[in-house]
Order: sequence, then C-alpha cells, then structure tokens
Amino acid sequence: MFKTALRNVLAHKARLLMTVLAVMLGVAFVAGTLVFTETVSQASQAQSSEDLRDVDVALHAPSGSGSGAPVIDQKLLDKSARVPGAASATGLISGFTGIADKNGALIGNPNSSNGGNYFPGADGKDARYPMRDGAAPHGPHEFALDARTADEAGYKVGDTVRLSANGPVHKQKLTGIFTTDDSEVAAGGSLALFDTPTAQKLLGTPGGFQEIRIKADPGTSQTALKSAVESALPKGSVEATTGKQLADDIGKMNAKRNSTMQTALLIFAGIALFVGIFLIANTFTMLVAQRTRELALLRAVGASRRQVTRSVLTEAFVVGAIASVVGLAAGVGVGAGLRALMGSMSGNVPDGPLVVPLSAVLTSLLVGTLITVLAAWLPGRRAAKIPPIAAMNSVHATATTKSLVLRNTIGALFAGAGVAVVLYGTSASAGKSVNLVLAGGATLLMIGVFILTPLLSRPLIALAAPVLRIFGVAGTLARQNSVRNPRRTAATASALMVGLTLITGLTVVATSVQTSVEKQAVASLKSDYVVSMAGPAPLSPDVAKKLRTLDEVTAVSPLRRSFTDHMILTGVTGKDFDKVARLDFTQGSLGTIQGNQVVVDSNTAEEKGLHPGSRFPVTFADGKKSTLTVSGVYEGNDLIMGVILDNATLAPHEKTADDSRVLVKTKDGATDATKDALVAALGKNPALSVADKQEVTEAIAGTVTLMLNMLYALLAMAVIVAVLGVINTLAMSVFERSQEIGMLRAIGLDRPGIKRMVRLESLVISLFGGVLGIGLGVFFGWAAGPMISSDMPTYALVLPWGRLGLFFAAAALIGVMAALWPARRAARLNMLTAIKAE
Repeated sequence: MFKTALRNVLAHKARLLMTVLAVMLGVAFVAGTLVFTETVSQASQAQSSEDLRDVDVALHAPSGSGSGAPVIDQKLLDKSARVPGAASATGLISGFTGIADKNGALIGNPNSSNGGNYFPGADGKDARYPMRDGAAPHGPHEFALDARTADEAGYKVGDTVRLSANGPVHKQKLTGIFTTDDSEVAAGGSLALFDTPTAQKLLGTPGGFQEIRIKADPGTSQTALKSAVESALPKGSVEATTGKQLADDIGKMNAKRNSTMQTALLIFAGIALFVGIFLIANTFTMLVAQRTRELALLRAVGASRRQVTRSVLTEAFVVGAIASVVGLAAGVGVGAGLRALMGSMSGNVPDGPLVVPLSAVLTSLLVGTLITVLAAWLPGRRAAKIPPIAAMNSVHATATTKSLVLRNTIGALFAGAGVAVVLYGTSASAGKSVNLVLAGGATLLMIGVFILTPLLSRPLIALAAPVLRIFGVAGTLARQNSVRNPRRTAATASALMVGLTLITGLTVVATSVQTSVEKQAVASLKSDYVVSMAGPAPLSPDVAKKLRTLDEVTAVSPLRRSFTDHMILTGVTGKDFDKVARLDFTQGSLGTIQGNQVVVDSNTAEEKGLHPGSRFPVTFADGKKSTLTVSGVYEGNDLIMGVILDNATLAPHEKTADDSRVLVKTKDGATDATKDALVAALGKNPALSVADKQEVTEAIAGTVTLMLNMLYALLAMAVIVAVLGVINTLAMSVFERSQEIGMLRAIGLDRPGIKRMVRLESLVISLFGGVLGIGLGVFFGWAAGPMISSDMPTYALVLPWGRLGLFFAAAALIGVMAALWPARRAARLNMLTAIKAE
C-alpha cells in the first residue's frame, strides 16, 4: 500500500502542484516569522551587549522621584567615580534632536533623530564616538554629527547647521564628524553630540544627568562594584543595576516585543494555512473520486478500509513533507525580507546574521505535514467506506439525502447560535465579557456558514442565472457546473470567503474608527492651527511665547500633560482655552478655568464618581496636595483628555515646563499666508509641525490607512492561497469532465465557448465566495461596535461603500484570472481523445 501511495503521488504530480504551493506558502510564512523574530532577538541581544560592553554598573533616578534639583548631578557623578573599584564614571544625556538638511527639511525618521553629550575621558576623547574629521564640540554653539548623516546631507566640518531639540531653532557650528555603531544610526537615524553643559540645557536639566555608567577596575566584579556604589552613595539617591542585569532587562524587553510581533504574524500564517485546508481537502476529494474504481479494486483483492485510508494519508504525508521542506527554504527568504521591510519602515531593526532556529525547522515540518494529513483524512475515510461493488459501478457515490439533511441541520444550529450569541454580545447585558462573547459568537457563525455553504450555493448562484443567460449555452453550462457538486463549490468559495470576511471586517472597523477619531479631533478644535514636534519630544514653552507676540495670532493655549493619582492633568491657558477648543459637555459647562476650577472627561468622572460641584484631592508631581472643584464633565478624545486646569495652577508643581502641542487661533483663519507667517516666525524649524484642521485629519487618516495596508499585506497570503484553490478546483474539474468537454466540442461548442464556460464557472464561484465574505465581514464589523464604543463613545458604524465595491470587483477579477490556465487547457483538449477518456 505504501508503494501504491508513492505511485499515486508521482502519477498526479500536476494535480497536486497547487496543494504543494498552498502548504508551501503557509509554511513559508510560519518559518519566515520564526526566522525573523529570532534574528531580530539575537541581533538586539548582541547590540545590547556591545553597547554595554564597558558598563559594569548603571545608576539612574529612583522610581517616582519628584521635581526639584536634579537627582543625578555632577556631585553624584564625582562620588561615583571615586567609589572603590571604579575605573571611570560617565554621565549620559539623550533626547530628540532634529537636523535640517541644506533645504531646511528634517533629515531621516523623526523617531530615530537623537542627540546626546560628548563625555571626554582623561585623554580628552570619548571612546564611544571616535572622530573621523574635526574635533569634539566645545561651547553652546558647537556640535558633532555622525558620519552617515553628514555624508547624506553633504555637511563638512565648519558648516553652520540648523537643528532643534525642543522647539526653537538653533544654528550650530559643525566641529566634528564621528563614527558610531549606534543601531538607530545604522538603521537610518541621526545622532548629534554636544558638550555636556549644552546637552543638559537642550535635552535635559541644567546640571543634571539621566544616567551614570561606571566601569570597574580590572579584577572587580560587577556585583562587588554595585555593593560598593550602594554603600558609598546616599541611600535612596539612585538605583544601581549591574551591566549584566541591564543587558538581561533589555533582552527581556526585546523578547516581549518580539513575542507580540511573532504572535501577530503567526496568526496570519495560521489563517493562510486554514484557508489551505479547503484546497487540500478539495484536491484529495477529487483525486479519490477519480480513483474510486481503483480503490474499489484494492478492496476487492483484499485491502481493508484502514489500509485504503492509510494509503490516502500516506500520499498526503508525502505531499505535506515536500511542501514543508520547500516552504522552510522559502521561509528563510521571507525572514530576510521581513527584516529588510521592518528596517525600512521603523528604522530601528539591528544588524546581524540571519538566524534559522531549530524551532523554525521543526515547527515548519510538523505544521505543514500535519495540516496536509488532517485535511486529507476525511476524503480518505469517505473513500474507504464506499462498498467495492458500488464503487466499481459508478464514478463516485453521491451524497445521500440523509447526509445532506443532517449537514444542513447542524449548520443551521451553529449559524443560529452564532447569530444569537453575537446579538447578545452587542447588547448592554453582555457587560465586560463582551469581547469573549463576540469572539465565541463569531466562531459559531463562521462554522455554521462553512457547513451551510453547499446549501447556500444553489439559491445564490441561481441569482446569477439571468446574467449568465446573456452568454448563451456557455453561461447556462457554467451555472449548471457550479451547482453540480455543491460541496466542491462550497469548499472552493469558502477559502475565498475567509480572506474577504477578515479584510471586509477590518476595513469596516478601521473606517468607522478613523471617521470617529477625525470627528472627535476636528470637532474639538476652534483653533486654526495645531503646533507640535515632529518627533517624540515635548515642545519648549518658548514656542507658545513666540506665537503670542505675532500680530496674526489672537489666542494661544499650550496643552501641558502631567500624570498623577492615576489621572491625566492637562494644563491650558484658562483665558484663551474657550477660543481655541470646543468640548462636548455631558454635565455642567466649561465655566472659567482658573485657580482650582477644572473640568474632567467622562472616563475620569465615572472612575472617581465626580460631577459638577464635586471637590476632589490631587497630589501634584512635586508631592504637594491641593483640592480641585469640578465645573463640568466632557467627552474626551485623543487630543484633549483628563482633568483640564489652568497652567498657572499646574506649572509651579512641574519640574520642567514642556508642552505636548500648542493650539493657535488667528485673525484671518487658516490661509497659506498665515501658515507661512507662523512657520517663518518659528524659524522655519524642520522639527516643528504647523498643521491646520485638514492636515490634522489627514495625519489621523494616514496612521489608520498605514495600519490597514499592513493588515491587507498580511492577509494577502490567505487570498493567494484561496486563488490557488480556485485554479486547482477548475483544473481538476476540467480533467474530470474531459469526456463531457469532448462531447460538447463534438456537438458544436467551439473553443472560445469552452473557455467562456470555464471562466464563467470560475467567476460564479468567486462571486459566491465574495458575497458571503463581504456579508459576514460587514456583520462582524457592525458587531464589533459595542466593544469599541466602550473606549470611544462617539464610535458609529460607517460602511465604506467604495472599498466594498472594490472587494466585490476583486472577487470577480480573481475568478477571471484563476480561470485563465484551466480554460485554456480545456479548450485545447483533443475532442476524440477526450471522448474516449475514462
């Protein structure tokens, strides 16, 4: 039986090709994910080890340290350097620094534009940053730049460069160009270095450091040095960590991030493999049906049912093993491609050799083989159950009425239960468990639809009959072929349905969220412009001060964030806030924001039990306490949230006065001339964003669109596998119906007619899957509303009719394209040879 199975695999190489491709794609995605995450993990670990090579103990501010004098100052640095066993101590400062090119535009990704301090040792050099050209920076008007950025921008030593660290533009003289192995620079970022006093002023607190790194004397262990540091320094002044512990912590953080990414990618790989199950099951069902007499003969000469089933499973095992090996090889390439893609998008993927872990090899081989065998089990079992005499007298046994009634009954029960559970999940009574309820209901509904797809195929395909009649005999034959074997049609359409369900559901949810966020953000703005930093850095208060001096500006309110008592405090300019913002109040009103008068968002009000007139205590960042009085409760959004109070009340308690953004109202509204005046007044700063309401909307839309496009790319694998399923089903159906096609040719249907028949059959099957997928996707998108609206009260369902139309057109295009090869093959059959075919 084993030899028979191998012979059958070799005899049906072409018909098994699509199955091999489907499994290979899914396995390649799994292997690529494991290769990518392991490569990034090991590269990150190696990079961390390299960065911390000369760090034996690191000191940083203790958790929850308040404002006031800097916790880590020069005195503490000097004490650290004198600790017994310490060879040297380095004080570090870092933060966002945007470098302008010669045209005034920001160089590189804002998220990877960094600045730091050049900390020379006893020899006057900082070993971390060897100078390629020029000298280290000295004084407030000098800086050094990494070689990659300098070469890209065309800067050389002696040039004057415009840069920004916290808002205002600074013109600095480039005194040195250095080399570095910094991972973010290698990935396309930039690094500017200042002398320590300048870096403290621009990036931190004058006189303060963010971290101290200590190198041990030869022979002194990290643990011993840490103990000496903790004994020598004032208790509670800093937290000490060994270099090894610091590297381990960074490794754990990277591992957690990579694990989250790996899980997400493996989910999409699983979807592709799940879709592939339909293709595999369809292929083996058709192969078994075409070999029914052969299997019956094996039964007649003594083979048992178990042996017949085992023979089919052996074929599946061989196919799965071959596909898994090829998929593993392709997965290595996918892993390399993912690393390059993520590096170009995020700019912070570390360099390192490509790693193929043993887990990727074993998982790929096991998953591909196991899924293929499992998908082929039912066809093999069904073939073994056909009595030999019955099999010899018919090509295949048709499904009995009893089996169809049983299938439809089970499917209806699952679908009904799924709809009921989803509807219950959308009701208020589902409570906090709404996520689990909706997930369970969606699973039940999908299973029910899978089971009912053969039943649904007849009425839905019948709706296409009037259109198909336009194509004459070819159209009529295409419709009849589509419903001739409902199970096969259903399995083919279901594969496409899965992909379109997910794509449609994600699109509906993303479009609804995007529209809601846009409305929230724009509706809350009376201001004409929002000024913010391009990178992850706070704005200097100097920006708001500068804007207030302009004749074009009528009102300015910076938004200043502080976090305390599990609350967000948002500082504003009380006298101008009502001129630049519009809040949607559910209770009370804005009133006058000054002194201890505040307004709170609905989430904070619900959590703290607040309402207009409530008084509640608050502990500010410096530890001082006060009592605030609520005048109103409003609906918060991503732009404005938390407890809103006057900056005059908040600022005295803040260590540094940093703004998240500035809202600006102007005399003439949002015009090109006004914007140009604001940009010019701010020094044409490349690190600043001056956006009107339309640009704010476009930025929000761009973020959602980027995420959606990434999801589309990941789901494309499932759609490709579904297309392979359509091609495979049609190709094998053409082979199965060779005699019939020959007869049609003999009685007058020409080659174009044969092609048209196969194409229309493919089109009908694809559109059937498209209708089911888009319908389910819209339903699931609607059902997700309550889950989202709990965090976004303004969420409302928005159906993107244009995209839904594109998805339907894409289903039609898939049907047409998938039929090209099978239709051509059918049309080229020799009619006499085909008529004589068994």
